[in-house]
Amino acid sequence: MKSLTFSRLICKGVGDLNMPELLHLQTIEDYRKYYTQKYCKKPIITFDGIPVYFSKSKFDHAFFESSRRDKNKDQSSSTRAERIDWIEATLTNPNAKSYQGWDKKRQRYDPRWRVNVIYEDYVVVLLIRIKKSEFLTAEFRTAYIADKSIDKIRKSPEWNKELLI
Repeated sequence: MKSLTFSRLICKGVGDLNMPELLHLQTIEDYRKYYTQKYCKKPIITFDGIPVYFSKSKFDHAFFESSRRDKNKDQSSSTRAERIDWIEATLTNPNAKSYQGWDKKRQRYDPRWRVNVIYEDYVVVLLIRIKKSEFLTAEFRTAYIADKSIDKIRKSPEWNKELLI
């Protein structure tokens, strides 16, 4: 596995951060292999102790975009793929902000959806599950640059595990 190199980034309200450099691989299939090797073998533990599980089936949702801005994700996104290492960095950074996700169907915020933000407008979206004895786990759903929605996300209610227990 490739070792990570870091560069500096100044983030609003957070200060000077080490962040992974963009990862440049040859093909989308190389990114798929990298994702499977790095994320699907064992969970990533968030800064607040929640194990996040990654499914191979979520790769296309996370690293493809719609060419027609509809729900059909038909083209790979180098912008998303190059930031593949930002997923772990966002989830494990204790300075990350966590917000409740928006449930479009119910038209309300839902604490089962957690949106993590640390690097500018880059977000990592998780679905939180509660297990027996109030133990939380999460499923990775997607990660992307929320350039059109970051202001709305940052105005969302903060995510708090007590809302689920």
